[in-house]
Amino acid sequence: MINAGSINQIKPGKMQRIEAPDGKRLLVCNVAGHFYAIDDMCTHEDASLYLGCLKGEEIQCSLHGGRFNVKTGAATVEPAELPLQTYVVSLHDEQLMIAYPVPEQPQN
Repeated sequence: MINAGSINQIKPGKMQRIEAPDGKRLLVCNVAGHFYAIDDMCTHEDASLYLGCLKGEEIQCSLHGGRFNVKTGAATVEPAELPLQTYVVSLHDEQLMIAYPVPEQPQN
């Protein structure tokens, strides 16, 4: 689990970029008081979606205009075709927690 901060840090219609322990960047999006977490990188080109714009349930890439649904990760507007990875967000004592996969440890 990754602590993404307080629910009060991300206002409705806004997003925040966080870095996972392995260096991967994720976005936490507030859609009308509901929080969703997705990969930060556009699947069409390696461009940060943080530089884009959140409109309702969709995030638009600033590079070529592709859009993704932040709830499902689905690509909704071309040139985006491949979906984004989504992550479960839960609330614990007003802290946003992201269920992020932990790499398997090598067995000795």
